[in-house]
Amino acid sequence: MGADSPPHGWGGEVIVTVKLYANLPSRLSDGHRPPLRPGEALKLEVPEGATVGALLAQLGLPREEVKVTFVNGRAVQENHPLRHGDEVGVFPPIGGG
Repeated sequence: MGADSPPHGWGGEVIVTVKLYANLPSRLSDGHRPPLRPGEALKLEVPEGATVGALLAQLGLPREEVKVTFVNGRAVQENHPLRHGDEVGVFPPIGGG
């Protein structure tokens, strides 16, 4: 078992670290969580085999408010599978001018 593997008998859950940027922390649908600051790390359990899209749904983030998602520093699509220990960064569309 490698350092990135969940413990034996883990029960089908993996832990990922999520960082939401810009206004996304205020968009979390779970009012029971303490408020997050942009870029603050949040550790979450997700089912084994969960994808980035499933994580976004678990967080209750509106799809139209997510522009790009990174896993371990690489841009990925919503169908990207998550693994124990992944670090996920979620960014909204950013306007400029």
